[in-house]
Amino acid sequence: MRTQIVAGNWKMNNDLAQTEALITDLKKQHQTSNAEVMIAPTFTNLWPAFEALRQSNIEVIAQNMHFAESGAYTGEVSASMLKSVGVATAILGHSERRAYFNETDELLAKKVNAALDNEIRVIFCFGEELSDRKSGNHEKVVESQIKNALFHLNASALKHIVLAYEPVWAIGTGETASPEQAQDMHAFIRETIKNKYNDQVAQSISILYGGSVKPSNAKEIFSKPDVDGGLIGGAALNAKDFYEIVNAF
Repeated sequence: MRTQIVAGNWKMNNDLAQTEALITDLKKQHQTSNAEVMIAPTFTNLWPAFEALRQSNIEVIAQNMHFAESGAYTGEVSASMLKSVGVATAILGHSERRAYFNETDELLAKKVNAALDNEIRVIFCFGEELSDRKSGNHEKVVESQIKNALFHLNASALKHIVLAYEPVWAIGTGETASPEQAQDMHAFIRETIKNKYNDQVAQSISILYGGSVKPSNAKEIFSKPDVDGGLIGGAALNAKDFYEIVNAF
């Protein structure tokens, strides 16, 4: 059975006091779940979050990492630095990193390699823009992003990869992705993995949906056969909303 995952990406939100308060609220809401539960605070709050959740089963993960081990990369953070504060999973390729920081598939392939070399699990993000969806080019764009960044890996490496599909066109645009659209793309992604590797690899890899999951739509989205959880943005900043999503399984 594939791992079910709900990961909260806090983005550039919450100072230390706000982080501690939200974690306190999460602990109050937390119940036993079949899903793996993760939160991704800012870099400055990774260690306090890890310490506060050390005795819980909520995993603290990173929002990004650099491909180099060390060097003249001002403002960047390496895999070994993440591991030193208890982090074992990193989000790579988020749509905002691609859009605002010009991260390319080639750069992301290097980041993926660095993460796996350092035993960091990867939540790899990808997805199409509105123009791609309207032109009917969405499957080709998604296939290209996956191939360019991941298909140099051998099958065994994919055990340490979680995929996260982000329909960028459905995030803050007024457009809405239906659960059926989510399922269709997740099924296509799984078929793409199968065609490169095999059905066993395709059926074992978890694919998360990152298109504005909320308490009101989580249950229907998560009920789709190829959707294994969610990468949650805004709703992850409210403990009650976040755990309603977790409990949607």
